[in-house]
Amino acid sequence: MTFYRRHLPHWQPDGKYLFITWRLEGSLPREQTPAHISTGRAFAWFDGKLDEARSGPTWMKRQDIAQIVADSIRYAANELSYCELAAYVVMPNHVHMLALPMIAAGKLLDSIKAYSARQANLILGRTGEPFWAHESYDHWVRNRGEFERIRGYIERNPVRAGIVANPQDYPWSSAAP
Repeated sequence: MTFYRRHLPHWQPDGKYLFITWRLEGSLPREQTPAHISTGRAFAWFDGKLDEARSGPTWMKRQDIAQIVADSIRYAANELSYCELAAYVVMPNHVHMLALPMIAAGKLLDSIKAYSARQANLILGRTGEPFWAHESYDHWVRNRGEFERIRGYIERNPVRAGIVANPQDYPWSSAAP
């Protein structure tokens, strides 16, 4: 099992699916997570603020950039065999992914983030500025029921955020045909 800490603790056992969320740099409001709440409630607060997308960049509203990110995720899984991909969604300012890493989870995420950031920044004409926030959220999946709940949560995210009526209608998701 790998463990490290930045702002958040990261427990990443070998051979377990991980629910990973990462976001654009500057996409969260400056207000702090409410004090004295559990990690799960903190994640719900964090994800709710991202779904509102009331502050910060929303570059992945652009089809070309959302496509780069989605393609990067699928490439890491299908071509590089860095993970077994169970679900993903590319939202306007963040990404959720459910995957079984076949390499160190940090290397998997770094690969996806580095390539997609480079390509997106070229399109946006940005240099010298971070695209993705350094910190990410990850949670290891403990059982099949949790796996199914997380997969549903990921694929229904665009519906909860009011972007589409049906998960299958969102093109940058594993729910899309």
